[in-house]
Amino acid sequence: MKLANTGTSAWSGWSLGWSFAGGQTVSQLWNADYTQSGAAVTAKNVGWNGNVAAGSSVSFGFTGNWSGSNAKPTAFKLGDQSCTVV
Repeated sequence: MKLANTGTSAWSGWSLGWSFAGGQTVSQLWNADYTQSGAAVTAKNVGWNGNVAAGSSVSFGFTGNWSGSNAKPTAFKLGDQSCTVV
């Protein structure tokens, strides 16, 4: 996942939350810490990638597990703000 800071000020720490719609679970995630409770997942910066300058971005990745359909995740939030998925 790539988080782009399109604002005019730097981020000092970040978190991205989303919900899985098809029973998926995160099995491994890198370049961030994460928690998962049921369908809800939250990824947070690790020490070295928390500061993101305006106009810059930060990335992390994950692998997951599912059975049946692999529905797209929903309800993305950067901090407490809804965000656009592109």
